[in-house]
Amino acid sequence: MAELTSHKPFRWLVIALAVVLALFGAAFVAGGGYLITLGGSWYYLIAGIALLVSALLLLRGKASGLVLFLLIGLATAVWGVYEVGFAFWGLVPRLAPFVVIGILAALLLPAMAGKGAKLPGFGIAVILVAIVAYGAWGAFQPQGVLRPQAPVAARDGAKPSEQGTNWQYYGYSGAGTRFAPYNQITAANVSNLEVAWTFRTGEEPVKGSEFQNTPTQIGDNVYVCTPLNKVISLDATTGQEKWRFDPKSKSNTFWNRCRGVGYYESAAVPEGQQCHARIILTTIDAQMIALDANTGETCGQFGTNGAANLKAGLGDVPDTYYFPTSMPTVTNGLVIIGGWVRDGRETNEPSGVIRAYSSENGELVWAWDLGNPNITKLPPEGESYTRGTPNMWSTPAFDAKLGLIYLPIGNGTPDFWSAHRNEATNKYGASLVALDIATGRERWHFQFVHHDVWDYDTASQPALYDMADGTPVVVQTTKQGDIYVLDRRDGKPVKKVEERPVTQTHQEGDVISATQPFSVDMPHLGGEMLTEADMWGATPFDQLACRIAFKKLRYEGQYTPMIQGARTLIYPGFYGGMNWGSMAIDESRGLGIINDIRMPQLAELILREQATPEMSANMSHDAGVHPQAGTPFAALRGGFYSPLGVPCHMPPWGTLSAVDLESGKLVWQRPLGSVEDSVLPNGLKVPLGMQIGMPTLGGPLTTAGGLTFYAGTQDFYLRAIDTATGDEVWKGRMPIGAQATPMTYMGKDGSQYVLIAAGGARQSPQRGDYVVAYRLRK
Repeated sequence: MAELTSHKPFRWLVIALAVVLALFGAAFVAGGGYLITLGGSWYYLIAGIALLVSALLLLRGKASGLVLFLLIGLATAVWGVYEVGFAFWGLVPRLAPFVVIGILAALLLPAMAGKGAKLPGFGIAVILVAIVAYGAWGAFQPQGVLRPQAPVAARDGAKPSEQGTNWQYYGYSGAGTRFAPYNQITAANVSNLEVAWTFRTGEEPVKGSEFQNTPTQIGDNVYVCTPLNKVISLDATTGQEKWRFDPKSKSNTFWNRCRGVGYYESAAVPEGQQCHARIILTTIDAQMIALDANTGETCGQFGTNGAANLKAGLGDVPDTYYFPTSMPTVTNGLVIIGGWVRDGRETNEPSGVIRAYSSENGELVWAWDLGNPNITKLPPEGESYTRGTPNMWSTPAFDAKLGLIYLPIGNGTPDFWSAHRNEATNKYGASLVALDIATGRERWHFQFVHHDVWDYDTASQPALYDMADGTPVVVQTTKQGDIYVLDRRDGKPVKKVEERPVTQTHQEGDVISATQPFSVDMPHLGGEMLTEADMWGATPFDQLACRIAFKKLRYEGQYTPMIQGARTLIYPGFYGGMNWGSMAIDESRGLGIINDIRMPQLAELILREQATPEMSANMSHDAGVHPQAGTPFAALRGGFYSPLGVPCHMPPWGTLSAVDLESGKLVWQRPLGSVEDSVLPNGLKVPLGMQIGMPTLGGPLTTAGGLTFYAGTQDFYLRAIDTATGDEVWKGRMPIGAQATPMTYMGKDGSQYVLIAAGGARQSPQRGDYVVAYRLRK
């Protein structure tokens, strides 16, 4: 100790280190002891005691305190690998403090133990510095990337389902594959992609608005729809505004969306005359409006003065309880629409009826009332469509040859209680339904969740694809992270589906299913059974807090029902899995390109009298209280975050994957997005480009050029992924984040354009009104 005591800075440095280790150990002992009482890991208590001993030895001037700390770090590394293997982000919070403090401990070792410890001490320090360097480098690399053994080549004879020249539908064509047959932009030249033009809509972002629009492109025109339903026609090559229409939709400060507009060419109005070509707009005040595609003027022959009232036949519709948010589907001379019904309010919410209107005059042609098939148009005078039935708020796909439209159906209202639900809701909730396009009559349906009490509604647009043997299939992704492949002629599974028992512990009085369907021949993306070892944090301390929180939750897998008085973990959660962005299919390679969200939520049933007006008034779509009037219980819901505001489970929190639709194999997967532009729930900004894999919203676009474009992460980038390998080959900085699905088209100048609406990422307070178009540098 003589050498140490002769240098006061070393002495005070040792004392400071001892104090840090004592605080470190005390936190571990307190938290670790509590964790043990919950049935959790003994590591924290044991490590905490050892840290306290190490601190005491250092205060007494013993070099053995340093040696003990280094041994604790080594043991922690062994424990970490035992729990999470060599998962980079899983090891970071476990090892980072020990590695960083260990460098200091190793450098102090010669000063405390004598010159004989100089070589071991410096050697250990060099190793730890190398680990820090590797960790700093690795934090900015995508971790856990699955790569194919060889690039996936295009298949001989593979042809896109449609070879159109317009981006007319949300998913490019009615098949919903988001596969565009353009190959000008490739992995070889995408590095030359640059901004061709930027347009700002001028609509100030307001509370409740999210710019999720995928523009429609017809010839030289691009049609953009804002959250408040303004329609703007732009020159597809220059981005110059041609006209705009403002329906004067009133902002509801809650849920303003317009994901797209429909397009129709009239058979009754000659080409060249007004309203031969029409834009079909649905609004947040439940109107359907037809506009002349060339001038933006309303089509007077459509509905009443150009508009049809979508509340007709619905009965009582309180403000914000019903309106469409997704693109209307125009096919066979019909406009087929569902509607968004506000979540969680009451049992007697407006009907989920699906309706088809004439594209010529806006008159109702047919209606499919889930609860009363005898109603085929408007309900009898004084009655309404069956209330409280599941709705279709997302986007359907259609097969014109088979004459079928495929509807992704939501769950019953309200979301988290099912005892009151009628036969129709139990039958059709969280399912895919095929209707005859001409008549609206059901051909078949397939249910993905029985008695859904988790808000696992079918959010994604189905995608239509023909297998190599010619079997026409419909591919449906779900919030549970499952991929179903069904014969689109009759709804029978092409890839195996099993009914499996699920947990039966539920609130007395509710009704849940004894089994749930599982797609067993296709990959399950995210949503695997969580364990205590999966809990995470930016530091060991909030990781410990997350482990304690996890052990206090009710959780028996993805179908754990809520009960009163105990917080339940819902995972994958009511965001998904896979949400409205929907999958894309590279039809030339037979690859399903799928983005997913991995963000568990917390929920709990509370007596309705406990749901105060203040709690209900502050309810948002993401967190708060669902009143669930008409049931015994309200539902309290929120996110699962650490005390520092980061998700409580190990990254990635969002990925992009390629699945071979023929073999059912996962071909490649990569975390998607960095934390560079993120704002945590506690307001903390993280201005670092660590590619941790962020929650994704919006869908991917694939092209015949072998690229997948995606923008729906938290950072401000549009990315290009090589579809054959899964490698990121380009990214372009946007003015703001995006949560929309990109689209592409060929301009009149011969250039291929890629276009994205950038209005701000879901979890970010930063909002904008940008439409950005890219093309190759000339």
